[in-house]
Amino acid sequence: MITNGFTYIAVLAFIAGGLIWAQHSTKAKFFDYVPPVVLLYLIGMVCCTFSVWDTGATKDAYNAVRNPILYAMIFLMLLRCDIRQILKLGPKMLLGFFTASVTIAIAFVATYALFNPVLDEGAWRGLGALCGSWMGGSGNLVAVADALQATETQLAGASIVDSIDYSCWVMFLLWAINLAPKFNKWVKADTSKLDEVSRLLDAETVGAGKKPVNFPSLMFLLGLSLLASAACTNAGDWLRGISPAFLQVFDAATYRIVLISILGLVLAMTPIGKIAGTTELSNVMLYMVVALIASRASFMELLSEGMAWWILAGFVILAIHGILMVIAAKIFKLDMFTCGVASLANIGGTASAPILAAAYSGNLVSVGVLMALMGYVIGTFGGIGVGYAMSIFG
Repeated sequence: MITNGFTYIAVLAFIAGGLIWAQHSTKAKFFDYVPPVVLLYLIGMVCCTFSVWDTGATKDAYNAVRNPILYAMIFLMLLRCDIRQILKLGPKMLLGFFTASVTIAIAFVATYALFNPVLDEGAWRGLGALCGSWMGGSGNLVAVADALQATETQLAGASIVDSIDYSCWVMFLLWAINLAPKFNKWVKADTSKLDEVSRLLDAETVGAGKKPVNFPSLMFLLGLSLLASAACTNAGDWLRGISPAFLQVFDAATYRIVLISILGLVLAMTPIGKIAGTTELSNVMLYMVVALIASRASFMELLSEGMAWWILAGFVILAIHGILMVIAAKIFKLDMFTCGVASLANIGGTASAPILAAAYSGNLVSVGVLMALMGYVIGTFGGIGVGYAMSIFG
């Protein structure tokens, strides 16, 4: 049994690195169905279940590393999100994206009101984290979980639902491409502007991604992100201390995450946002945070939380979201591409929205990328808001 904090962190880093290396070097199809981040969760949970490390003895190391890396990761993730670029998507696609976000929020609240009697106490915290992921990405999931103080078990449950239900949703949306002509005719959608928007974005979005990643940029981003994490942690604690009574419902973690998110979005519009390496470095931090969280969640605790109800609730959320999106498409005359990519930009993020966009047309990939980046902007705020809305039901 591992009792040394540094050894505990080192083992987690090795597991995370090994999975990424295996995916990159083998190109195995297996990883298309079970991503490394899900395997990392499962391996971490197995190790915790069989007491590979002493959770008590390694608690100090866990607490010292988790939040600082989490806040630094959020900062780096948002440095990619230049709001000025996102606004170039045009009104109809922005309408599609925000319609998807609103319908997801409604679906979460409605489903929780329905499933509350059969879910464990405080399940809204875990579902709030899941909502953060389904409006943004894995980074938002972790950020919202921290803000809502979800337990490691609830977060692990949300992550497994995220993987299982999300995978089914991706397959459904890819299958639905064949229905696009009939769907567009039924809603009377005008698709003539899609290629025009894509051409305007393609040169800037794809070109920006070709800047080389080098040691100076990585070192600068690492130092900047850690400094931003420390500054926002201290500022968040200070703001929580002086906040009026009606804002005391938000804990210090919420203040920290809001501050680090705003700072990242502001700096994204400066030359700092153009520095190469934000994606690579934020992914390193994401995998470390995921490994740390999984290392505190036992399968025995997860099974006792009624995992089947969580998975079923996830499918109900997707069903309500899908029905509401079809209704909105009919009202606003949104085409299948806009609805599908907007939905997956929220639920799947940059990992899958560009894939769906490319399945329609290769020159629409950049639209999928920018929509997905927009999810990172609203995911944390949306997840926290929906989480507190669900808490009304107990």
